[in-house]
Amino acid sequence: MEEKSTSVNVGGGGVNVNTGKGKPGGDTHVNVGGKGVGVNTGKPGGGTHVNVGDPFNYLYAASETQIHEDPNVALFFLEKDMHPGATMSLHFTENTEKSAFLPYQTAQKIPFSSDKLPEIFNKFSVKPGSLKAEMMKNTIKECEQPAIEGEEKYCATSLESMIDYSISKLGKVDQAVSTEVEKQTPMQKYTIAAGVQKMTDDKAVVCHKQNYAYAVFYCHKSETTRAYMVPLEGADGTKAKAVAVCHTDTSAWNPKHLAFQVLKVEPGTIPVCHFLPRDHIVWVPK
Repeated sequence: MEEKSTSVNVGGGGVNVNTGKGKPGGDTHVNVGGKGVGVNTGKPGGGTHVNVGDPFNYLYAASETQIHEDPNVALFFLEKDMHPGATMSLHFTENTEKSAFLPYQTAQKIPFSSDKLPEIFNKFSVKPGSLKAEMMKNTIKECEQPAIEGEEKYCATSLESMIDYSISKLGKVDQAVSTEVEKQTPMQKYTIAAGVQKMTDDKAVVCHKQNYAYAVFYCHKSETTRAYMVPLEGADGTKAKAVAVCHTDTSAWNPKHLAFQVLKVEPGTIPVCHFLPRDHIVWVPK
């Protein structure tokens, strides 16, 4: 990558990415919807259930504990239920531990593969067998798995590589959007307000934040995706603008995936939607 500055619009905030090549300590910051993208490196829900499987990796079957305890359970719903006046119980979690993107050139020099785990742990002073080590191992393993049929996937280890991947798959990128919530709230009832806006009708790149020592996003491009911006109002008055992604073809998903168990539908029958947690990003084509 030659030295360049890339600008994309994120949730009206505008992301200015200066790759800062050749400058010592060239730091990358991405601004999403007026706030930084918080990237969680830390402990999921009190440090338990590391290996339940990422609910946004559609090859995974859900475990019993995940069905009953995972806050992501509430994020799945059916497209037909997305209309003003509809209510759902939601919990938009905020990650307390943040990690920064590494500059592109730094990220390129650091190994990111299962066979290099001892070297990676050593570099980041992570104790093998610890919770953090297990989460990092899990992230790399998910990144190394093949994509499901009909999708392409990529794990971006820097902001520049995430932008480059999105542009290479979509051509021109119109905007990058993420869920915005006024303030952190417990699980509560939200009502869909007027003004649901469809952002894309078929293809999009969706990037899900992973647990890792630095910012890593699991991105997948799908041709069977509709993305919406959904205004919500919480029972306590909290307003949110949530990104909803609807998958119109789920036939290649694991039949025991969390979404099917929660919604009681079969793979490949009707569109399955989910709200995106706050630090995940949808790249929308022009």
